[in-house]
This record gives sequence, C-alpha cells and structure tokens, in this order.
Amino acid sequence: MSIKIINEKCTGCTLCVGVCPFAAIKVVDKKAVIDLDKCTLCGACIEECKFDAIVLTKISPSEIDFSKKIEGHKDVWVFCEQKNAVIQSISYELLGKGRELADLLGVDLCGILLGEGMKDEAKKVIHRGANKVYYVDSPKLKHYQDEPYSKVLVRLIKEYRPEVVLCGATSIGRSLISRVAIGIHAGLTADCTGLDIDREKRLLLQTRPAFGGNIMATIVCPNHWPQMATVRHKVMKEAEVNNHHKGKVIERGFDEEVYSSRTKLLDIVEEIEETVNLTEADIVVSGGRGLQKAENFKLVEDLAKVIGGAVGASRASVDAGWKSYSHQVGQTGKTVCPKIYIACGISGQIQHLVGMQSSDIIVAINKDPHAPIFNVATYGIVGDLFEILPELTEQFKVALKK
Repeated sequence: MSIKIINEKCTGCTLCVGVCPFAAIKVVDKKAVIDLDKCTLCGACIEECKFDAIVLTKISPSEIDFSKKIEGHKDVWVFCEQKNAVIQSISYELLGKGRELADLLGVDLCGILLGEGMKDEAKKVIHRGANKVYYVDSPKLKHYQDEPYSKVLVRLIKEYRPEVVLCGATSIGRSLISRVAIGIHAGLTADCTGLDIDREKRLLLQTRPAFGGNIMATIVCPNHWPQMATVRHKVMKEAEVNNHHKGKVIERGFDEEVYSSRTKLLDIVEEIEETVNLTEADIVVSGGRGLQKAENFKLVEDLAKVIGGAVGASRASVDAGWKSYSHQVGQTGKTVCPKIYIACGISGQIQHLVGMQSSDIIVAINKDPHAPIFNVATYGIVGDLFEILPELTEQFKVALKK
C-alpha cells in the first residue's frame, strides 16, 4: 500500500495534522507533507480530509517487478546488539552462523553496530569473522530506543542493500527488527532455530518451531529482499575469535532528525539478581508448578546459589506470579543451553522443552514418574522435591568445600 498527497487539492487546512495519531503529517508551504517513516497507513487522515486530497493506494503483488526489487542486494548483515557499550553474546552467535551463510552465497559478512564510543567493540566484530562493520556513533544511540535505532537501520539498509539481515530474538531485537521490516517493506521470520541457504535460488531457509513446537517449519521469503530473520539465543555456536582477521570499519553519521524520538528515556534500572544471568549460565536450576507457591522458590534459589547457577522458571510459575518473566524458560520465554539443567517440579510440556532440551545434561526432579520431562532427562529423580532439594543443597555445600 502507498499514500500520497494530491497537491492540487490540498489547501493546507491542517485538519489531517490534528487527526494523525502518529504525528506523521506537517504542513510545509501550505501543503501537507507525510513522513513515511512515521506513517502506518491507518487512514485516519483520509477520513478527515474534506477536499479528497489524500489517497491511499493498494498495490497487488502482480504489479511489483520483484526482479528490480531484488537486483543489487548483496552481503549478509548481523545486527550487533550492545548493552552498556558491550556487544552481547547473541551477536557473536549470529556472526558464527552469518559467516557460514555468507560463504555459501559468496558475499561479505557485515556487522551493524549502533552506539557511542564503541570503536574497540567494532574491532571485536571484525575479529569474529566480519569483513565490514557499519558503525554509527551518536550519544543518542548510547542506549536502545525504538525510533532512532529503527530509522538508522532503515537508512543503512536502503543505502547498502544487503541480501540477508539477521538479528537476535531478544527483547531489543524483537522490538527493533519488526519496525525495520515494515519500514523497508520486507518479510520477517521470528524466533528461528536454524538457518541455511538454497544456493540455486539464493533464498534464506528459515526454520522455526510451529504449532506449539510440534513441528519444525522451514520458511522462505522469495519476493521481498533483504530476507530477514530473528534467531533465538543459545541455539547457535559463537564465532571463534581470530585476532589476525582483517576487516574494515565504516563509520556513518546522519542528520539529527534521524536520531529524534517521540519518547524520552528517563532512566535504566537494572534487575538485581543474586545468581548469574540466565542465558549465559553454565548451570540453570528451574522451578515449576510443583513448587506450589512463590515462597518455595527459595529452595530453587538456594540450590542455584550454592552451585553457581541461574534461576529459571516454567511459564506456569511465571503466570502465577511466583517469578518475573525474565526467568521464564521456554517457547514464550528464553532459550537456554547450559551444561547442566535441573528441572524441579516441571512436568515438561513441549513449550518448555523447546527452550531447554539442547542442554548438555538434564536432571529432572518430579514426583510423577510419567511426567514428560523424564523423556528428555539424562538423569531422573522420582520423589518429593521438598525433601530432595534441601538435601541436594546441603550435599553440594559439603562437596564444594572440599
């Protein structure tokens, strides 16, 4: 769909300006002008205009020349997410897979880095296999905000025309890349667990769980480029560090308007945890409905603290308010891949298994011997977790003191 102003009919009355819920219209020289980066094609201005000066046009796929749309697209791009000026590990995972895809396509692997004072971090992207890093430095990009980040990335994509764009399926990645896909009229496959290339057609094969994780669907987007996907954390191996790898850092800058935002960032409050970060942990101890109430999560927390692990939770326990969403493991939470995963009072529904079944060792504790969790467990303990967890915690305290 497209929208345009018919200047011959527009009187500059500003009715459309007042009704636009996204502040996407302004009057310049007595004529309305639409900011297509902000416009969502909602049609509110069309209904309000008394002079029929705004037209919304639907374009059928048969009218689009996709060969021209695809022509000139080249390279595999990875959005390198940063927090407090440090690149997050999900970016290194994507660079590892991105290197494979770029080699299959015979193109360069490029990293995209937005932030402030991060030249040294840009070099780290090169050392992880990237041929180029497009780096945009601005104080207004120091912390993630939807509008400036999405506008910058849209500008970069329109200028350099990548063939594939990958982003982590994190809270930031999900918020950012969906806006970018709309801005460049491209398709997007979310929460992928596998990526490959159809070399003959140069198509990105994007695999993700579907129907509650009961099947794995492979999705292609043959008519809209760049091909875009978000990838779950901890499902791919990080690119190895090679300090001898050479590449180029390309610094870009934009007008201040590109960095503008209709929201103001007041403060960032970090969640304070006594245990380690869930997605980075080598050991995860998770609790489920079997804990019966929020107070009993202390049993899980005590064990995690003793063995240096992170605390996870099933969706049922998060929905019950026993733990915050940041602890949720599963299809609608976080994907983890620790060396040891201890599931306490978790039945093992497929939605939970999707988020942890690739763990090296899975220990299940459940009083129901027929619980599905035992089907994927390396070791299973059938019994009362209220007796087993305190005993395990004490035994680890003694063993780890030696």
